[in-house]
Amino acid sequence: MSESVKDLIAQARAQIDNLSADEVAKAVDAGGVTLVDLREPGEVEKEGTIPGAVLAPRGMLEFYADPASPYHRAEFDPAGTVILFCASGGRSALAARTLQSLGYQDVGHLDGGLKAWKDAGRPTTHEN
Repeated sequence: MSESVKDLIAQARAQIDNLSADEVAKAVDAGGVTLVDLREPGEVEKEGTIPGAVLAPRGMLEFYADPASPYHRAEFDPAGTVILFCASGGRSALAARTLQSLGYQDVGHLDGGLKAWKDAGRPTTHEN
């Protein structure tokens, strides 16, 4: 029997750091964190994003994150701390597991995504 996306997300969550909005805010305030918004441009335009986040749609993540890729972006450092987020946490859980597969050691995701961030009263912006 094949697995569902729900199964894949549950498996990913069991292998990654699932961070609350407060934990993400503290990490960002402390500095040295690359915060990555995995949502599509239309979602970002409509809902805004977390201030300081790097915009990297999920479909390009592996290309941006792999230092050997011609699309690699300097913001992505396998030795650095990376926290991913999406709308509600599914895509970011899968993406965090993917970055681990690419050799990233300190990677987590915002459990509950931007929705959890907003529900916690945290700020968003339409500029990045």
